[in-house]
Amino acid sequence: MSNNLTERVISVVAKTQRIATEKITPDSTFEELGLDSLDAVNILFALEEEFNVNIPDDDARDIHSIRQMIEGVEKLVAASGGVK
Repeated sequence: MSNNLTERVISVVAKTQRIATEKITPDSTFEELGLDSLDAVNILFALEEEFNVNIPDDDARDIHSIRQMIEGVEKLVAASGGVK
């Protein structure tokens, strides 16, 4: 897991949800952060834009933590040829 990618994902989550980056770790769950399904959708749209990837709906339904988000984005970025 790339530190830069992790930091970017956490930054997107923090910005879209107005949460201090210090409160978000890769081990944070959506529940711990007080995020609901609508929040998660907004974050996923922001991540798609940030990394220029498309997160499939089926994959999005299985994401419930920041680590899962980071790993999913990492796979999609790798499949598309690298970090943009």
